[in-house]
Amino acid sequence: MSLSRREFLQALAAAAAAGLKLDARSQTGDEAFYDLPPFGNVSLLHFTDCHAQLLPLSFREPSVNLGVGGSRNLPPHLVGEALLKHFGFRPGSREAHAFTHLDFARAAERYGKMGGFAHLAALVKKLRAERGASLLLDGGDTWQGSATSLWTRGQDMIEAQKLLGVDITTGHWEFTYGAARVKEVVERDFAGRIEFLAQNVETSDFGDAVFKAYTIRSLGGIPVAVIGQAFPYTPIAHPRRFVPDWKFGIEERRLQSTVDEARGKGAQVVALLSHNGMDVDLKLARRVAGIDVILGGHTHDGVPAPVVVSHASGKTLVTNAGSNGKFLAVLDLEVRGGRIAGHRYRLLPVFANLLPADPEMARLIATQRAPYTGKLSEKLAVTETLLYRRGNFNGSFDQLILDALMEAKDAEIAFSPGFRWGTSLLPGEAITFEQIMNQTAITYPDTVVTRMTGATIKAILEDVCDNLFHPDPYYKQGGDMVRVGGMTYGCRPGAKIGRRIGDMRLRGRPIEADKLYKVAGWAPIAEGAPGENAGEPMWEVLSRYLRDKKVVKPRKLNLPRLVGVSGNLGIA
Repeated sequence: MSLSRREFLQALAAAAAAGLKLDARSQTGDEAFYDLPPFGNVSLLHFTDCHAQLLPLSFREPSVNLGVGGSRNLPPHLVGEALLKHFGFRPGSREAHAFTHLDFARAAERYGKMGGFAHLAALVKKLRAERGASLLLDGGDTWQGSATSLWTRGQDMIEAQKLLGVDITTGHWEFTYGAARVKEVVERDFAGRIEFLAQNVETSDFGDAVFKAYTIRSLGGIPVAVIGQAFPYTPIAHPRRFVPDWKFGIEERRLQSTVDEARGKGAQVVALLSHNGMDVDLKLARRVAGIDVILGGHTHDGVPAPVVVSHASGKTLVTNAGSNGKFLAVLDLEVRGGRIAGHRYRLLPVFANLLPADPEMARLIATQRAPYTGKLSEKLAVTETLLYRRGNFNGSFDQLILDALMEAKDAEIAFSPGFRWGTSLLPGEAITFEQIMNQTAITYPDTVVTRMTGATIKAILEDVCDNLFHPDPYYKQGGDMVRVGGMTYGCRPGAKIGRRIGDMRLRGRPIEADKLYKVAGWAPIAEGAPGENAGEPMWEVLSRYLRDKKVVKPRKLNLPRLVGVSGNLGIA
């Protein structure tokens, strides 16, 4: 794409209007925030789960991220003050704001918005210029999470990936655009520029590899292997119709063979670019020999330091680099004698007011957004309270969705998926149509109304809860608990499946196992899901609700009564 000088200046003006400050200056005392002296002779830069957020944003980290069994009170299941203490961050600092929910609205006013691809690009360029040999790795969930990405079938993010200089990527929500679209991008847009790796995706009929499993790159003369690991539960977490002919899985034995093959070809460093989720990666690190580092994603855990997993064949560094473009991980390695002799790691928060916006990326963003700015900027309402999504059981934006569903569909109970993506809004901010799409932009947004028995409702809650709290990480799919409106319930996270959910009540009365209840929901996964009034996208329901309300006041979250979580550092 080429632009005239006039068009270029217009694009920059649009970028500035969108909040991309091209001449941002650091605050007093922050000049050295991104001074990161190079170390060693190999560098891996990593971001993940940006969910199509091209502009700076607010994103509140969870106040509830419970760990059970062997993961209790260990990263990534630390929140708030427990996280600060574990990693040695000062309360009230920039890092405290980036990594925790503490005093979020006030801290966001003080430290400003985070992320944005123009600011991320500036940081990437700075770090790569300071390092002689590096790779930029994108952990997936890049093409989904915004209106423009949905409307362009991910093309706005694909162009941003190319301009950012991504070397290698893998996938998850990318697959919800369909197998044909993913293959089209890999073979057309990425050809010769970005390698899409996934050792754990094969054809359902003959078990043929769909994507390249790994690549070996020479960094300063050192052979570095990167293996791709796409989200292993894609056909279960999303409608199967998107990838009807592909099979996904963790594929532990195949991964071991891939590691061995890469080592046999001379790789001195083996990195796994993973979209498993951190708990899965921690288990995988103990069971597959020869992986030096796992650069992980999917569960949106911003973990400031690697977890070192020791096993019979050595050690594996397991990392997770947060979400929404808020962080850039920098792993510097000293490789000597064919092995890693030392490392330095830092998960850098991307503060938009400390980094100038890269002009070229700002121009691209403005150009990609230009056809849609009118629709995106429609003001639907104003919020008087902090709106956020992330957390094991509910968030204030989720509560808004539940309330809209119950009112619009005249339902007694509402369910909303436990998605971990979706930006946050501060008190006093306008709720625009773009903000609604940041919560709902998926390729299967239908709202549905169904009649469910009390027994079915319990079975659904038990199933989702097991996915979140199963003691074996390989049975976890990485989302949060389904959000529930109208009905109250109790939850015992440490119990076995079938025994976690109890005391379900509607307007104070116990839910009856054989009685039918009217339940509204959205994002149906089952093919041909039955229901009344199916088909209206969730963003239409929520937009209509907000246009009518005009002001969103603080509302009480419908949270379960938790049992057995005393002393758990995953709850603030």
